[in-house]
Amino acid sequence: MPDLAQHRPVLADARYNGMSGSGLRLEALPEGHLLHVLGAIEPPALAAELAKAGLANSSIRKAGFRQWFVAGNEPLSPTSLAALAAALAGKAFVMDQSHGRVRIGISGRSSRLLLSKGTAIDLDPAIFPEGSSAMTMVGHISVQIVRTGDDSFELTVLRSFAESLWDELRHMAASAEKEGA
Repeated sequence: MPDLAQHRPVLADARYNGMSGSGLRLEALPEGHLLHVLGAIEPPALAAELAKAGLANSSIRKAGFRQWFVAGNEPLSPTSLAALAAALAGKAFVMDQSHGRVRIGISGRSSRLLLSKGTAIDLDPAIFPEGSSAMTMVGHISVQIVRTGDDSFELTVLRSFAESLWDELRHMAASAEKEGA
């Protein structure tokens, strides 16, 4: 009988390196940790609490009114999660979403062109600067898009939709590369 308790990354190191010098790259990011924080706490105070809990390398992304996703590449220990939950008590609630969401990185000079094929978000750097995030749809799939650099983005998607999104992104990437060449 297979070991059902063993963790298996949903995209199993999936990678797409673009053609024709576009530099377009898709990659499954490490399934480290993803926390959903809800409450009346502002990002600077949340960042301070994350540092105290040993999660200083985590990134805070707005996910809605008084909601943030906290993402990082390292797995979260139960001790760190408990310490963070205790520190946020009375200010915010924290829920571990690491098991239920997957992050995908998109980078390269055609990255905005690729994403424009699937979402209505205006990704111009003047409108959507580095650090910005938005909950949106890519095709029919709900995602959070975060600008992580000038030509780089991160998409967070529910685990059960990760393979469908990956396939859609690969299809859109091939089309974007033809247009951007």
